[in-house]
Amino acid sequence: MTEQKIVLSGMRSTGKIHLGNYFGALKNWVGLQDAYRCYYFAADWHALTSDYADPSQIAVNTLEMVVDWIAAGLDPAKSTIFVQSMVPDHAELHLLFSMITPLGWLERVPTYKEQMQQIESKDLSTYGFLGYPVLQTVDIAIYRAHFVPVGEDQASHLEISREIVRRFNHLYQREVFPEPQGLFTPTAKVPGIDGRKMSKSYGNAINLSDSPDVIRQKCMQMFTDPQRLRRTDPGRPEVCNLYDFHKLVSPPEVQERVARECRAATIGCVDDKKLLAQILIDYLEPFRRRREELERDRDTVYDILVEGSKKARERTAETLEQVREVIGLDYRKALAEKV
Repeated sequence: MTEQKIVLSGMRSTGKIHLGNYFGALKNWVGLQDAYRCYYFAADWHALTSDYADPSQIAVNTLEMVVDWIAAGLDPAKSTIFVQSMVPDHAELHLLFSMITPLGWLERVPTYKEQMQQIESKDLSTYGFLGYPVLQTVDIAIYRAHFVPVGEDQASHLEISREIVRRFNHLYQREVFPEPQGLFTPTAKVPGIDGRKMSKSYGNAINLSDSPDVIRQKCMQMFTDPQRLRRTDPGRPEVCNLYDFHKLVSPPEVQERVARECRAATIGCVDDKKLLAQILIDYLEPFRRRREELERDRDTVYDILVEGSKKARERTAETLEQVREVIGLDYRKALAEKV
């Protein structure tokens, strides 16, 4: 029987999931569970690379995030759900990979330079931040993962991971690690309520856990067609932030009707916001209901993470056994050869 290919992905431990996280990654994760052997992890060590000065919320954020994962459909019976720091083998392989990764490879990573310039409120001039791609490579390689689900615009992020594992395999003349490939999954454009990319840092996000009242309030704040100044002005749904949300959650017939009525000025922006709010409320209701069940028993979520991390360590232990052997740190073998 052919072994299922392994899929690996994770999210930084930043707390509750918003619609951008869901449509950008989590929805696809859920859909992959039946076709692949999936490992999904909360990247709490990655969160430390920028939040090391105040890590007080990382554990809470991890639990909040995983509650949303499970509420949205990740099934611990189908996928291994774990926390990065609960699998210490990541740290050992990170050390070993850091020995073979040229400094220039890390300094040329575009996101490193961009974030150093953009995030001025935090001191990111640390080894941990520079070495972020090495740890990211370890997260993939230690499970000998074949695929990482990404959008096509993120494919280049995997290249340094392929370079590092290719260098390891070449140096030690053994194919310990497969070169991870992008599993291109559909990623929807998810704007924030102000039209920019949805992000917690922008304060423009709609969370999966938001109450109906909060969703209505946020929908009423949404930006619309800037040229539609009066109720009687024809609208342009193709440039309207509101319509981008309809394309995500509304049935095709509703999308068509809203577009037609917007162009004919037979529906106003306020009425459209009320309509969208109710559609969003109905769409997220199953998630909120499941989340409430999990909230009543947080120990269950913790137990899922402990069990998932234990299962993850079974895979990582196999990998490190091979790694130690090929780089010459298998002392039992060395002793036997000496004798």
